[in-house]
Amino acid sequence: MTKLHANHPYHLVNFSPWPLTGALGALTMTSGLVKWFHFYDNSLMILGFIITALTMIQWWRDVTREGTYQGLHTLSVNYGLRWGMILFIVSEILFFISFFWAFFHSSLSPSIELGTIWPPSGIKPFNPLHIPLLNTAILLASGVTVTWAHHSLMEGNFSQTNQGLIFTITLGIYFSILQAYEYLESPFTIADAVYGSTFFMATGFHGIHVMIGTTFLLICLIRHLLYHFSSNHHFGFEAAAWYWHFVDVVWLFLYISIYWWGS
Repeated sequence: MTKLHANHPYHLVNFSPWPLTGALGALTMTSGLVKWFHFYDNSLMILGFIITALTMIQWWRDVTREGTYQGLHTLSVNYGLRWGMILFIVSEILFFISFFWAFFHSSLSPSIELGTIWPPSGIKPFNPLHIPLLNTAILLASGVTVTWAHHSLMEGNFSQTNQGLIFTITLGIYFSILQAYEYLESPFTIADAVYGSTFFMATGFHGIHVMIGTTFLLICLIRHLLYHFSSNHHFGFEAAAWYWHFVDVVWLFLYISIYWWGS
């Protein structure tokens, strides 16, 4: 028998299939990625992506319903969600530290196989004053627009929140397009020594995070247009803004260390 009222402020979630389907989707997608690399067949990866995308849509739908319509995200639950997002961002910081560690380990003391020079012989790095500098300006501008949207939301200004989110999403998409163009025009590949490996792993994973953050903000825009947020109850938007600022800061370190100093 289900109780209609609880004597505590916490949210005990109902049984959900989404953690299981999400894990199966991630397993299928990563296995398909390996299959694509070795056998040039991306069908399994596409299947995994579809499973993961459907899981995300339905899981987010359930969380939105619980927090917006059922009132289950109390102050205590909100406090837990905030700490969960903080710890997630900390784990992401440590994830990127591993790439910076690999880059500086190889660049500060290049091995004899690299000719004891950095960048290695035969590698022509990107000019940091071209697309990388433009992408830096784009992300810095997007940090301003997402902060504008956040403050407008806290002040109850619907239209300016809407405008700030649209500007931020547009800048995120523009960044991704420029990075894709940069990759297409790259004079080296991921197989070109440790420089290529560290460059494409670090900037590539950052690019994936930009696409995830853009999607995150797009969902927030849709929810904002559906009046899901209020001036004092909008943690979904705050989490997206925190994540976007994290993406901005990581890019600054990437630009300074890999594009500028490393070239």
